[in-house]
Amino acid sequence: MYDEHLIREMLHAIGEDPDREGLIETPARVVKMWKEIYRGYDPEQRPKASIFSNGKDGIEYDQMIMDEGFFNSHCEHHMVPFFGKYYFAYIPSSKGGIIGLSKVARLIDYHSAKLQIQERLVQDIVNDLCKILSTDFEAPLGMALVMEGEHLCKTMRGVKKQGLMRTVCMKGVFLTNPSAKEEFIQLIKK
Repeated sequence: MYDEHLIREMLHAIGEDPDREGLIETPARVVKMWKEIYRGYDPEQRPKASIFSNGKDGIEYDQMIMDEGFFNSHCEHHMVPFFGKYYFAYIPSSKGGIIGLSKVARLIDYHSAKLQIQERLVQDIVNDLCKILSTDFEAPLGMALVMEGEHLCKTMRGVKKQGLMRTVCMKGVFLTNPSAKEEFIQLIKK
C-alpha cells in the first residue's frame, strides 16, 4: 500500500540525502508509521461498537451521558497534525441503546486517523454514532460533540499564530431544547 521509494523521493525533494546514516531506515519507519496513523482508511481497523439496551439490566437512564478526551488528526490541506480535546454527550431514549464510552473514544480515533478538516471530522463522528445507536434501537434524544483543535498548519507556517479552532455538531434536543444545550455547555466549562 505504501511505497518506501516515495519517501526516498520526498527526502530528495527537501534537499536531504536518503543514504545518510540517520536516514537509511527512515523510509521503512515512515511507511510503518503511516499504516498506524492513517488507519482510518482501513475498514478492517474500524472498531466494533458495543451497544446495550437501555433498561435491560433494571436501570433505565434518561439523562445526559458525557465523555471527553483527546484526538489527533492530520490536515488534508498541508498534511500536518492538528490535535486537541473533544467533549461528547448524548441522551439515550428509554427504548434506545447505551454505547460503551471506550467505543466513543475508539471511533473518534478511527475517524481522526485520516486526512481531515475539523468541520467534517466533527460531523462524521456524530453521524456515525447516531447511526450506530439507531441501528437496532430507538435513536438517541440528542447528541453533541465539540472539538477544540490546535492546527500546526496555522501554528508552524503561514500566520504562525497559536490558537484553537472549535467545531460543534449538535442533534436532537441539543438543538431544540435550550436547557439541554446549556447544561452541556456548562459541563464543558467545568
